[in-house]
Amino acid sequence: MKRNSWLPYPLLSLSLLLIWLLLVNQVSVGHLLLGAFLGWAIALLTRMFWIDARPVAHPVKLLRFLLLVLLDIVRANIEVAQRILGPQASLRPGFVVVPLDLRDELALIMLASIISLTPGTVSADLSDDRRRLLLHCLDVADPAALVAEVKARYEAPLLEIFPCSPS
Repeated sequence: MKRNSWLPYPLLSLSLLLIWLLLVNQVSVGHLLLGAFLGWAIALLTRMFWIDARPVAHPVKLLRFLLLVLLDIVRANIEVAQRILGPQASLRPGFVVVPLDLRDELALIMLASIISLTPGTVSADLSDDRRRLLLHCLDVADPAALVAEVKARYEAPLLEIFPCSPS
């Protein structure tokens, strides 16, 4: 889809305008114009950093997956809070390398973001060939089980949702 060169992301521009008006907590002609200008300029100046989103092959699966991720984030928050606030636990922090089958850039971004949003894990690095993701985990009892869980719980659904073409 070809983007308008003067208004590449209209929803982003509108969102930035609304955020500006919420931040200044005042609606006036001056703030509307300034917010509209900022929304337009930010969208225009950042368009080179945006990737073209591919069509979602299975939107219902995407919604189900996002619900699963939300529940995992809540569950992980509770687990991390219990470990930190509970009795002295012997944590085993460590790094784990997850081999990736994903090739689609948007799917890779989503996987790394989901892992970082889940408390107790952080996406630390993506290899130059985009075939390995380095994770830092708060507690790694079994690295192989963690890799299997990430691949089954997050990567496999993303492979179904997005038409990932091998490169």
